Amino acid sequence: MENIRNFDMKDLESIMDIWLNSNIDAHSFIDENYWRSNYDMVKELMPKADLYVYEVEEDIVGFIGIQDNYIAGIFIDQSFRGKNIGKKLLDFGKERYEILSLDVYKENTRALNFYLREDFEVASESLDEVNNKTELSMVWKR
Repeated sequence: MENIRNFDMKDLESIMDIWLNSNIDAHSFIDENYWRSNYDMVKELMPKADLYVYEVEEDIVGFIGIQDNYIAGIFIDQSFRGKNIGKKLLDFGKERYEILSLDVYKENTRALNFYLREDFEVASESLDEVNNKTELSMVWKR
C-alpha cells in the first residue's frame, strides 16, 4: 500500500538518511562533504517545514519539504526513483499551495527537466558562492 501523510518526529532519522543519500547522488558535481557538514543543521531545521512523507508498505521512501511556499526539496530513496513518487509528492503540494517556488542547480538536469515538465518557470539565475555553481530559481502558479 502507498500513502502520503504528514511527517511525525519518529520519521526524522529515515528522512535524514534519504536527504543525505539523495543529495550526494543527485549532486555529483558538489563535494559530498558539503552535504555531510550541513547534516546536523538541516536535521534541526527539518521539523520547522511542512513535511509530507511517502510510504510504501509503511516504509518511508520519499518526502517533500515546503516552507512558506518554498519547496526545500523532494527527496526519493534511490531504489524508488523513476516510479512517479516525486510527481505524486509534487502534486500533493500543488493541491495545498497556490504558488510554489524552489531553487535547483543548473547542473542537476534530471531535477531541472522534472520541474520544467511540471510547469515551473525559471524566474532568475544566480551563483551559489559556497559551491561556485549556478542555481535557478523557479516558480509555479496554479
